[in-house]
Amino acid sequence: MQASHTIQKTRPFWSMAALCLMAGLFAAPLAHASRIKEVAAVEGVRSNQLTGFGLVVGLDGTGDQTTQMPYTSQGITNYLKQLGITLPAASIAQLQLKNVAAVLVTAQLPAFARPGQTLDVNVSSMGNSKSLKGGTLIATPLKGADGEVYALAQGNLIVAGAGAAAGGSKVQINHLSAGRIPSGAQVERVVPTPLLEGTSINLGLEASDFQTAQRVAKAINKRFGAGSAQALDGRTVKVNAPTASDERVSFIAEMEELPLESSVPSAKVVINSRTGSIVLNQAVTLGPCAIAHGNLSVSISSTPVISQPNPLSTGGQTVVAEKSNIQIKQEPGILIQVPASPQLSDVVRALNALGATPQDLLAILQAIKAAGALNAELEVI
Repeated sequence: MQASHTIQKTRPFWSMAALCLMAGLFAAPLAHASRIKEVAAVEGVRSNQLTGFGLVVGLDGTGDQTTQMPYTSQGITNYLKQLGITLPAASIAQLQLKNVAAVLVTAQLPAFARPGQTLDVNVSSMGNSKSLKGGTLIATPLKGADGEVYALAQGNLIVAGAGAAAGGSKVQINHLSAGRIPSGAQVERVVPTPLLEGTSINLGLEASDFQTAQRVAKAINKRFGAGSAQALDGRTVKVNAPTASDERVSFIAEMEELPLESSVPSAKVVINSRTGSIVLNQAVTLGPCAIAHGNLSVSISSTPVISQPNPLSTGGQTVVAEKSNIQIKQEPGILIQVPASPQLSDVVRALNALGATPQDLLAILQAIKAAGALNAELEVI
């Protein structure tokens, strides 16, 4: 009696519905013209990242193992010193604080934030704490890149998770070692911005594009008069603005709402090599070309072989072994002629005709680009 199994590498076809969906998304015209605020932002008006080291207390025995995490016991010792409590060195080495966890606290300080305003903070365990659920973050200074304290965080954590363990079994829903405190930090220091300095402001485009920079300058000059804006390069537009604070704010608010003339985007194909995702915009076209694509299959057959000792032998044992047979089969490729495709729907139809998987299309599109038949820029992310 023989048993065999076959492992074959197959190549499923690319979903016609998925590519047609992309065609509908990218081939459809824009419903409205974009505004300046959607493609550019005022330089100097930005948020700043804050971070700090803190302690979460009040845990139900799920804190750090302080013998393995020395910075947890050091942090609680430093905090107690600030409260006027000094522990002997011998006591510090024997601390077993199972309800305390060392955490990193992060927050984003928005532009124009004033002292007294509140921020949301994220709290993440940096030790071996099992859970931060039910814990309270004690006063933690949040510093910027310059080392100055800009906010002070404190409050009860919200952990959107649950877990239980017993008898070696464990069940966990969501993440227990990170939480959030809404309005958990208070701003203590103002970050100066250069918005009201000088007689002009600079607009920084989200993406470097000379055409977009020219359209932004043209829209501003059309509304506020010739010479009001000047495109310095493909990413920066200089705009003359009023010097008074209220007039400048009103000017920026009106300028950001100005519509831009619609334009045809540059043809681009974005390829995600890790997931096999391929996205094409409406400007992608194909030139006439011919493509050959073949399939490769690997078959592995395993047959058990039983070896028995002679009837009169002594000390012999029955041995079961396997005999493997590996075959590699490469199907012949079919030469497919792809006609010129001036529209995205034609490009989708031509790629579907190849019957290739997304991973195969990665190589096929690169080969078409190398042959000069793909009129688009390839971007691999």
